[in-house]
Amino acid sequence: MFLPPHLSLFPPIALFALASLCPLALLWAGFTQGGLWTGAALLYMTLLTGLLDQALSWVAPVTPEGAEFPAGDALLLALGGGALLVLPVGVWAVAGPSGFSVAERVAGFVALGLWLGQVAIPAGHELIHRGNRLLFGLGVAVYVALLFGHHASAHRLVHHRHAASPQDPNTARSGEGYYAFFLRAWMGSFRAGWQAERARRRPGGVHPYVVYTAGAGLALLTGFVVAGWPGVAVWAGLALHAQSQLLLSDYVQHYGLIRARLPDGRLEPVAARHSWNAPHWFTARLLLNAPRHSDHHAHPSRPYPALRLPSADEAPMLPWSLPVACVIALVPPLWRRLIAPHLAPWRRGIAKA
Repeated sequence: MFLPPHLSLFPPIALFALASLCPLALLWAGFTQGGLWTGAALLYMTLLTGLLDQALSWVAPVTPEGAEFPAGDALLLALGGGALLVLPVGVWAVAGPSGFSVAERVAGFVALGLWLGQVAIPAGHELIHRGNRLLFGLGVAVYVALLFGHHASAHRLVHHRHAASPQDPNTARSGEGYYAFFLRAWMGSFRAGWQAERARRRPGGVHPYVVYTAGAGLALLTGFVVAGWPGVAVWAGLALHAQSQLLLSDYVQHYGLIRARLPDGRLEPVAARHSWNAPHWFTARLLLNAPRHSDHHAHPSRPYPALRLPSADEAPMLPWSLPVACVIALVPPLWRRLIAPHLAPWRRGIAKA
């Protein structure tokens, strides 16, 4: 596809860096300087992303097979480290004696929660798929700081194995509303991740859930040190804000899609048709190519800049960008009505198979 001249000046990774780091810089300025910076971060994470997706109809070209992205992991390190640094600073600004107005505190809370859910969590997701122990550990730390450490186990050991099947707690059933899904997926993934880790744990080893639980306690203690009990409440609120966005993405990206049973009773292999995708260019950069979800399931270790977008006849395409689809999903009757005609052909194809 044609690459606009002003975008062709940037190396591929630079667009990911600009999209994901700019709101972090705005948040940092807002939490340390006050003023309109937090409002600018909120506008960036809401209005600007939607406008840029619509103003420029462009899909990033497919990268060559085997292409190297030496700066890709460096960006993940910056985003993961940035999340761990900005979280306590944001809690102090929102809940502590920062001197900020109520409007600044509210804008800071909402904007930081959006950035954590839409940028830091995708960065953590990429990190837990890396073989490097340092990168993996940073990804776990991001999830633990957001009181969601079990996702590091459940996503890799349960979701990738059972996606688009009843055995996966994080696959939304056709007709299931988001709020019912949230409760089922949170508790179901916690239990499934625990069982998967217990099944693979070596004798004498520490169960990862011990680390997740202790880390969550340490995170909340940090909130208390930073801003007392209000700091604990705001830290927990930001974590819930970010978790809800992760589960919204799970809800949307597999909604209603199921894998067929083979004659021998096993599930068919995960295919491109078992994930929803979105081609919108700016949110793809902001979310580290998370909307190219089918290719991630086909190649979990493939670096995010190299993920490919399947064609519309290979995999279902969302008629909206992923963040917009997530907003629609917050109103279950509206979501079911709008997504039904897009889901129906894929359900018929599965039934035929």
